[in-house]
Amino acid sequence: MTRSLTAAALALALAGAAPALAQTPAAPSLAERIAHTDPGKYRTSSSVHGGAGSMDFGSLLGTDALDTNFIFLHRGVIHPGGGIGAHFHNDCEEMFVILDGEAQFTIDGRTSVLKGPAGAPTQAGHSHGIYNPTGKPVQWLNINVGMTKVYDAFDLGDPRVGAPLDPIPNFMTLRLDRALLRPVERMKGGQGTVQHRRALGPSVFRTAWSYVDHLLVPPGASVGRDVQTDMSEVYYVMGGEGTVTLNRQTAAIRAGDAVPVRLGEAKAFATTGSAPLEMMVIGVAKDLDAKRAFIQATAPRRR
Repeated sequence: MTRSLTAAALALALAGAAPALAQTPAAPSLAERIAHTDPGKYRTSSSVHGGAGSMDFGSLLGTDALDTNFIFLHRGVIHPGGGIGAHFHNDCEEMFVILDGEAQFTIDGRTSVLKGPAGAPTQAGHSHGIYNPTGKPVQWLNINVGMTKVYDAFDLGDPRVGAPLDPIPNFMTLRLDRALLRPVERMKGGQGTVQHRRALGPSVFRTAWSYVDHLLVPPGASVGRDVQTDMSEVYYVMGGEGTVTLNRQTAAIRAGDAVPVRLGEAKAFATTGSAPLEMMVIGVAKDLDAKRAFIQATAPRRR
């Protein structure tokens, strides 16, 4: 009797579990994972972190995009006379990037004008802000990586309007200048010659954020299949059209798209249009130990 009851109970339990198992959602396809810039979905915000004026922006990728401590990638527009007030992040690092025009960037109370495409990384424990004093909207990106997946901020109530300007930035900057790129033949086993530069290296950041690369893939060229088990990446398409192959799936990409690549995923890129496929690459290591190993593996050898 006991065995019969046990068997019956097990059968009922399995029968009850079957619908739940059947309803488990399928993993999103590659096309579904790629984020697309859509200004129609931006939201308007005023006095962001106590800043001046207003800006429109939305989230391209959030905390679930990668399995590392990548927190978000935002895309938006800073209107004339608008900006983001000075504020601290103590457990995460952030970088504002402008894709065109110019803006006043502030790090730790020192302000300089940067002309796009350019940006300024801000290490954890330091303050930053941005202001658009021009009469034209500025296309803007914001990247945030933390010690954990938790975002933090402390506002200073300083909009940075009318701040004194240093002619030379007193802080680290990112330059996405094509003239600084260097040729790489058959990158990762791909076709043709691409242009590449490590714009920011691992020493810039204190979190597991490891690099920002600038990559230009001319028409007819490609970047071959590559796998990094301890490094996740985001590829933001600055211009052009192409394809990304992730594991066994291929999808089209174009300017304004963001492609998340998780740990251990194989990726490859190719240009399909008549213009070069231009991308900014954000690399975030699995953890600080993995970042240290990456630094050792990529450090130039002394002769």
